[in-house]
Amino acid sequence: MWADELALALELADLADAVTLPLFRSAQLRVDHKADRTVVTQADRGAESVIRAYLGQVRPDDAVLGEEDGLSGEGDDVWIVDPIDGTSNYVRGVPIWATLIALRHAGEVVVGVASAPALGRRWWAAAGLGAFADGQPIHVSAVASLAEAHLAHAGVGTWFDHELGDEFVALSRSVARGRGLGDFWMHCLVAEGCYDLAAEPSVSVWDLAALQVIVEQAGGRFTDLAGVATPDGGSAVSTNGLLHDAVLAALRPSR
Repeated sequence: MWADELALALELADLADAVTLPLFRSAQLRVDHKADRTVVTQADRGAESVIRAYLGQVRPDDAVLGEEDGLSGEGDDVWIVDPIDGTSNYVRGVPIWATLIALRHAGEVVVGVASAPALGRRWWAAAGLGAFADGQPIHVSAVASLAEAHLAHAGVGTWFDHELGDEFVALSRSVARGRGLGDFWMHCLVAEGCYDLAAEPSVSVWDLAALQVIVEQAGGRFTDLAGVATPDGGSAVSTNGLLHDAVLAALRPSR
């Protein structure tokens, strides 16, 4: 049902890649700071701009919600765009960054694309059509025990900032291995079955919408820390499904 929309999302990713990749590690890259002191570059703004312009031509009645320019338009179909997820990596020359594009229809995320051109990788999914990485179908792992699980996360300090540091450390000590990967990549690796769970306590809807449908279509679960399957909850837990309830329980505030 969503094949045409998925094809469009992949076109949008191509347009964004054509902006972001040439500026990566370029001496011409301009770096600024937003009001909250987070970094933003001409590549962030340029990628979102070309996506918005193209959608304005081919889907003029759809709304667009982007990290850089907010919400424009209204209606049941909303394209959710993070032009560069991992801007700090992008600025430092680390190739772990991606353009994230999702379509939410009547409140449900139905299409998602994560394009990481510096890694030479791309993940995508659509409701009812499965999930793919670089053109090959992907599926989450079958690990059923935390003791055997591999955990990906965005860093330990943020968990303490959100008063869940002790709980997160306890979880990380209960698994076989934990690695700080951060951003889109850790959730995509859960979808591929390379990792079994990933979690982050503070994140925005444009960071998560595309990843939710990719993980779910790969057979996993994607929720906020309260267990709600939404990209709007301000936090994220992705797992192979088998481990999800145990992870949520482990990250429940103990005081």
